[in-house]
Amino acid sequence: MDSPLSASSDRDSSPRYFNRELSWLAFNDRVLAEACNADYPLLERLRFLSISGSNLDEFMMIRVAGLVGQVQRGIEKPSVDGLTPAQQLSEIRDRLSRLNDRQQEIFRDLREMLADAGIHMADDRRIDREAHEWLRQHFLDEIMPVITPQALDPAHPFPFIANEGLGVLFTVRRKGQKKKAPAEDLVEMVLIPSALPRFLRVPGDEAIYIGIENLITRFADHLFPGFEMRGSGVFRVLRDSDIEIEEEAEDLVRTFRSAIQRRRRGQVIQLELETDFNATAEALLRDRLATPGATFVKIDGMLGMSGLSDIVKEDRPDLKFDAYTPRYPERIREHDGDCFAAIREKDIIIHHPYESFDVVVDFIRQAAADPNVVAIKQALYRAGTQSEVIEALVEAAENGKSVTAVVELKARFDEEQNLYWANKLERAGVQVIYGFVDWKTHAKVAMVVRREDEGFRTYCHFGTGNYHPITAKIYTDLSYFTADPRLGRDAAKLFNFVTGYVEPHGMEMLGISPIDLRERLYARIDAEADAARQGKPSGIWIKMNQLTDQGMIDRLYAASEAGVEIQLVVRGICNLRPGVAGLSENIRVKSIIGRFLEHSRIYAFANGAPIPGKQTQVYISSADMMERNLDRRVEQLVPIENQTVHDQVLQQVLLANLLDNERSWILQPDGTYERAEPGAKPFNCHRYFMTNPSLSGRGGALEAGDVPKLAFARSAA
Repeated sequence: MDSPLSASSDRDSSPRYFNRELSWLAFNDRVLAEACNADYPLLERLRFLSISGSNLDEFMMIRVAGLVGQVQRGIEKPSVDGLTPAQQLSEIRDRLSRLNDRQQEIFRDLREMLADAGIHMADDRRIDREAHEWLRQHFLDEIMPVITPQALDPAHPFPFIANEGLGVLFTVRRKGQKKKAPAEDLVEMVLIPSALPRFLRVPGDEAIYIGIENLITRFADHLFPGFEMRGSGVFRVLRDSDIEIEEEAEDLVRTFRSAIQRRRRGQVIQLELETDFNATAEALLRDRLATPGATFVKIDGMLGMSGLSDIVKEDRPDLKFDAYTPRYPERIREHDGDCFAAIREKDIIIHHPYESFDVVVDFIRQAAADPNVVAIKQALYRAGTQSEVIEALVEAAENGKSVTAVVELKARFDEEQNLYWANKLERAGVQVIYGFVDWKTHAKVAMVVRREDEGFRTYCHFGTGNYHPITAKIYTDLSYFTADPRLGRDAAKLFNFVTGYVEPHGMEMLGISPIDLRERLYARIDAEADAARQGKPSGIWIKMNQLTDQGMIDRLYAASEAGVEIQLVVRGICNLRPGVAGLSENIRVKSIIGRFLEHSRIYAFANGAPIPGKQTQVYISSADMMERNLDRRVEQLVPIENQTVHDQVLQQVLLANLLDNERSWILQPDGTYERAEPGAKPFNCHRYFMTNPSLSGRGGALEAGDVPKLAFARSAA
């Protein structure tokens, strides 16, 4: 598996940081490796292959496009590992070539195994006369009316090819040309509308799928009657898809609508072609799509791996993970489903997806219907295409509640959906706020103000994940419900900061970026380093998605050198280099890749006593240790003081992640990742939480004595 060190790096010189982009590619390598995991059912392995393709597309459209833009502007400022944008592009393209080859190899292997299991990705051997006739009729009835062949010649302007656009170029020659006349080949383009399915299933007991591009090629004679086929080839285009908003934008909604339109016409970043692409057609396509910095890639196999998700939907339970139904929290059930009664009695932590996201929806839905509820405020970053949370907010406004929704328009690739939700909320009477122009509001918080006998009481929900009903079924996240008046007052100040730019003062518990969240984490890391120097117990456990911030990494290095033992669970990018003598020998980094996507952020500090323990300071957060989260986003850091919730987060959720050895990868000092060895005590944290309902008030907790001994990887130096 490739290292996040550049090929030109002198590994003996022990650079302090790994490259961010190469570390991301290493993460996608780990995702792709799950497509080879023999422990998984076949369609789940195909799903991981599809995910790796989707991940790679986004990486090209955002990260690579950004580097291309820097090179074009003459920017030579190096990244933290010392590589200029041009050097990073060179390294990335070299690794992408190997990654593409690996994807195709895995695809061919899975295709054979799926065929043995009765799922076929069609070739001529599988298409009998009956199937051929059905496909022909389907093409004539439902495909041909929506596709438009276009000749590419001086009389026809070259068509616009949308981002992620898939198409076929045909080289044709008119039949019956006089032999003495010079033969003239025409090049015709057929763009495949995104509304068409990527794969079609032939009706019947046997599962036979055919790619839409293959279907069009198969029946091209219907598109070009009177012409003979001289050649054809499939192509695909990726464009720069990032959106940049000027700080002086006067109307954010109008600006975003315009920016979304511009994104569709972004600069071409990559043109993918089949290896046997017709030479004439290829030359024309290269000429018309050539832009500075664009990459041309020949692919021996399937273009657009993300499209395999269509086949994953096949109804074959025997080739998928066993169905899993999340539990509804016992604490809420014990109060006959009354969220407010349960929260009023005691703080509650919910662990998704093992415990149902329905409880979060019910919290808002009950608030909408409760005559004693006066106000609801909620920050929405991503809410999905079918959101019960949005419907509950609409109902609340229609019921006369004061409802405020902070809708983040800058949530990448969800901008259009969020504009739609914002419009719907506004029509219902919700006060919709778009937050800051130059910062994203990424905090996951909702508050409900309720009139009770003792006066107004504020109930809060703080999360590590989005209010998104679909991702809540596959992402691991935490939902924290509390009626602690201190957190209620802090939440109100957070909303005032976003809605009215009123910088909060006198915060009692919450940390907020970009105000003081960074400084709070710095203080906790420094305190652990001071404790270690004084010979007191120390330790840091952190679970997050990405670790790229140079200041945070340097603080962790200093703590390691002071003697603090640090365990990090970092799912994706990690710029920190662990296990290097004299730098990070007390730091261990692992990544968990499995059935569910690890998404929760948890920070734990020993606080003068052995970790884990009662004195350990525990926080949950919406923020990773990235510069963007700490300096350019509104995020929340929530201290967990309720002892029951504290123990659940620390000694179950976080500890289970550290104990996992079946789905874990260990980051080595040279930047490579190695699968953990299960050894005599195999432990899968996903399986544990699926079968042990302890966070719902039942089942036993993990024992603190089970904490694994640190097995730090030492550098040769």
